[in-house]
Amino acid sequence: MAEFTQGIYIDGVEYMVPLVSIKREAPFLDKTAERTEDGDLYRELIGVYFNYTMSFGTIDDVDLYIQLYDHLTQPVEFHIFELPTSRGRYSFIGYISSVTDEMEKILEDTTRFKALSCKFTAKMPARRPG
Repeated sequence: MAEFTQGIYIDGVEYMVPLVSIKREAPFLDKTAERTEDGDLYRELIGVYFNYTMSFGTIDDVDLYIQLYDHLTQPVEFHIFELPTSRGRYSFIGYISSVTDEMEKILEDTTRFKALSCKFTAKMPARRPG
């Protein structure tokens, strides 16, 4: 029986791993934002993007850790992500802008890592004006 009730999906592959934190950021991206001579702002909003910073708990299964790390560091332009939300799951296309982890233990036959985290940046806006 799985210890975790929700994991994440990357490109259709489920990773049932401990999620310590999923931080969501919603930046507003403008096509144009200019001040007029009288100081007023002219703004043409493209939309609001949902970007995520994810921190993972300790993954005891070394093979699962390697599989996830390899997937996160795959040199591809975009991935399809599916993350847990308060109303089910949220799917979007995006890219991974960074991955970090930290060596925890160097053992005779392997190395254990901890503090795995990554940043997912959306390709398209989640919300558009109008």
